Amino acid sequence: MNSSPPAGRSRASTKDAVGWSERHYTEVRINRTQALVLGFSLAAWVGLVGILVAAPDIFTGVLKLPAGDSRRAELAFLVAISTLLGLLGVGVVRRWRWTFWLVLVAFLAGLLRVPASLMELLGVLPANGPAWYVLLQGAVGLVQFAIGLAMLSGLRRAGVWGSFG
Repeated sequence: MNSSPPAGRSRASTKDAVGWSERHYTEVRINRTQALVLGFSLAAWVGLVGILVAAPDIFTGVLKLPAGDSRRAELAFLVAISTLLGLLGVGVVRRWRWTFWLVLVAFLAGLLRVPASLMELLGVLPANGPAWYVLLQGAVGLVQFAIGLAMLSGLRRAGVWGSFG
């Protein structure tokens, strides 16, 4: 192996360049909790896009958009949700504390979707969409709650953004 510096550089400048890159390069490692939150967020985003493509009338009703050309409003909604999920994704990867607490509270509150969905199906509350959409909302709430419990487990084991076990 040749230990001489590249052509045009002295040994000192090569050493400084390597030292600089070693000091400023950090390896990103995603633990199970982070992967679970990121995977759920990606699945939710894909589901949102799927519903917007396959059944855009659902979001027209849920968002209470005026009749007519609602594509622009749906696109704006998708961009806003994508931006929010992107910011949260950065916060998850960088292990921002405020992101952890925000996601934890939101995911634990997902359990509230289950009784709300049941009441919508029973007619106690007005339905936000067809029965399959209401059932999907209830199922998403259960998954969110389960992830929230896993996050609590990781918090007790290893602190904020700790891996659950």
